[in-house]
Amino acid sequence: MEQLQAKVAQLERAVYSHAVIDQAIGVVVAVGRLTPADAWDLLRETSMCTNTKLRHVAELVVTLGVTGNLVADIREDLARRLSGSD
Repeated sequence: MEQLQAKVAQLERAVYSHAVIDQAIGVVVAVGRLTPADAWDLLRETSMCTNTKLRHVAELVVTLGVTGNLVADIREDLARRLSGSD
């Protein structure tokens, strides 16, 4: 029973992560006027270059869409990539 509960919890986390990443892609598409594929690449590269989990970068970008605030290192990396000077 414990294994089944652990598996369900793992699947719930995966569904949440996918939803947040999809929402972040939507924010980047709207703000950066990119295709969804380009927005995915931008989020993935930002995650790698800032050594931040992709899910966390996505959560921060979604928060940006709500509050207008974004932590400095992620904001700077995203701005550099959106301006094409990476």
